[in-house]
Amino acid sequence: MALTTSLAGRVRNTSLPKSHSLLPLLEAIVNGLQAIDVRFGEDVTDGRLTITIERSEQGEFDLGIGGAGRLANKPIVGFVVEDNGVGFTPANMKSFETLDSDHKADIGCRGVGRLLWLKAFGRIQVRSTYHGDDQNLCGVQFSFSIERGVEHDQDFMRHSDSGSRVCLSGFKKAYQRNAPKTAAVIARAVFEHCIWYFIRPGGAADVIIIDEDETISLLKLLDDFLYSDMEPTTVEVGGQKFDMVNLCLKSSNRNLTPRLNWCAANRVVFEENITGKIPGLYGRLRDDSSAEFTYVCYLSSDYLDAHVRSDRTAFDLPERSTEDTPGDDISLDISLDAIRSRVLVEVEKILAAPLDAARTEGRSRVNDYVSNSAPRYRPVLSRLEKLGITVDPSIKDSELEVILHRRLQQLEADALAQGQRIFAESGSAVFENYDEELAEYLDKINDINKSDLAAYVSRRRVVLDLLDKFIKLNDQGKYVPENAVHSLLMPMRTDSNEIGTDAANLWIIDERLAFHDYLASDKTLKSMPITGSGSTKEPDILSTRLADIPVLAANGEKLPLSSIVVVEIKRPMRNDASEGKDPIDQSLEYVDRIRSGGVTTAAGRPIPPSPELPAFCYILADLTPTMVRRCKRANLQRTQDGMGYFGFNVSSQAYVEVISFDKLVNAATERNRAFFDKLGLPSS
Repeated sequence: MALTTSLAGRVRNTSLPKSHSLLPLLEAIVNGLQAIDVRFGEDVTDGRLTITIERSEQGEFDLGIGGAGRLANKPIVGFVVEDNGVGFTPANMKSFETLDSDHKADIGCRGVGRLLWLKAFGRIQVRSTYHGDDQNLCGVQFSFSIERGVEHDQDFMRHSDSGSRVCLSGFKKAYQRNAPKTAAVIARAVFEHCIWYFIRPGGAADVIIIDEDETISLLKLLDDFLYSDMEPTTVEVGGQKFDMVNLCLKSSNRNLTPRLNWCAANRVVFEENITGKIPGLYGRLRDDSSAEFTYVCYLSSDYLDAHVRSDRTAFDLPERSTEDTPGDDISLDISLDAIRSRVLVEVEKILAAPLDAARTEGRSRVNDYVSNSAPRYRPVLSRLEKLGITVDPSIKDSELEVILHRRLQQLEADALAQGQRIFAESGSAVFENYDEELAEYLDKINDINKSDLAAYVSRRRVVLDLLDKFIKLNDQGKYVPENAVHSLLMPMRTDSNEIGTDAANLWIIDERLAFHDYLASDKTLKSMPITGSGSTKEPDILSTRLADIPVLAANGEKLPLSSIVVVEIKRPMRNDASEGKDPIDQSLEYVDRIRSGGVTTAAGRPIPPSPELPAFCYILADLTPTMVRRCKRANLQRTQDGMGYFGFNVSSQAYVEVISFDKLVNAATERNRAFFDKLGLPSS
């Protein structure tokens, strides 16, 4: 029984992703190149192929970010592909009228290219001239559409030479919107898709793209594109051979991505970015003369030809081998990953010298960054390198920090697993080389601890740099508000029950303030569990410590309180420390309120009355004229360097210190100078 094929159904069931909008055009171009090959054989220098871009007569306005109201390129409505190849001979015409023809199967053709034409274009018109058996010129002309199939037109015009003219008209909107808009981009897409024809022995015909008054030669593009080619190589996977064409592209090429092009039937099926898949392979490389280039590989094989999908956008091959489909079993499909892995091994051999130079440059980039910006990684850098750190020398600091941080996390996870394995042997017979592994583990932990300490010291350097920036005029000629300085010392409207121990930076004022039982920032006295006060007044920062507790073990479980600290912060260069706004009086008032009763610990335990509770008040403010007057009226003494005031307030039984911001930064920097110097950080 004869079977009937529905052209509309076949087109509907043909896949053409919108990301491959130019594929129908590329199929027409490859058909033309193949026709030229048939006619001219190995000498294709007399071959010609022209692609004319047809645009709508009416332009569109570009209202996007490119410039409102700017006249954009006119929409592309079609293409005309003309060649001087062998033409539509009777055999070729019969093949065209036969769906899924195998007429050119020996060169990888699937007979579906014309279905892709109808997928993206509303109408196709073909006019062709060929030499008949008597060598006289013959012609054929027809139109092709989903609705009417192939319609022959007997009134055709013969040319003086053989060749074909294929007009793809009515570019469908869905594909038109996703297609390139300029001749330059289209030319590059055509070139990269058909590059095999240009780099093969004998080269390719002259291919020209015409867009109104713009003309682009693909042979000229080859000169602009190609820096040099390398010897082709062959690799074997699962008993199948795969050919590699290796190219070095010029550094002026806009696409600097090293890539692997998977090819079938002399066409690029898809392009794969292989950046970083080989250590040192990032963007540009340098040859022996230090000239820059980008590596590109074109991979082809009879095996890939046999397994390419009909739409030529992918392969019918598994991505990865499994236990049931190992890549080295020739009786089963070879996975793409198995092929890729073997190709990358070969690429690493081909590019051995440039890759070695790139890795050296990458290591230098890491070392410079660690030395100048991230000393926390220095104690563990050698260990991180063993985990595999190869970076693009042009990598941004922020991206490099992420890579180093991930490797440090991996190192810490490995150390944790190693420690669990070692100490799981406690109380049982130890495994062989136990002592050596224990020593290696302890050495690794020691380096990690050094890294943590370096990170802590580096953070102090950053905090001091920020504080120094905050107390100076900004680009608008203003000083930052006091809440910026406040938040740097401790986040506002929080207490030590809500934040971690590293969130506060009171060490800037006094190292002892880093250790406390309770710490509150910009919270009302009423809301603090340690006070029992009903006042809604808000000290900037309030800290308490319990008595008889070593500094490093303050846990808030023993009484009575040993001290109370109040910190008041004023905006840099603020000159309004008058009556009612006197930070010294405000601090002493907070002390009196806390001492007055109803006090509990942060855990809610009552504290005995403590009217003699030692108190320390720190006022962070620049020594403006009004601030100096308040210090003198409080009988405070000027420090020897003239950058602050201090004294003991007898009536409130409290120590008071006024610290200018310059003194605050300088003193904190001096206290940490030895640590900064040890890490190679600037101390000023």
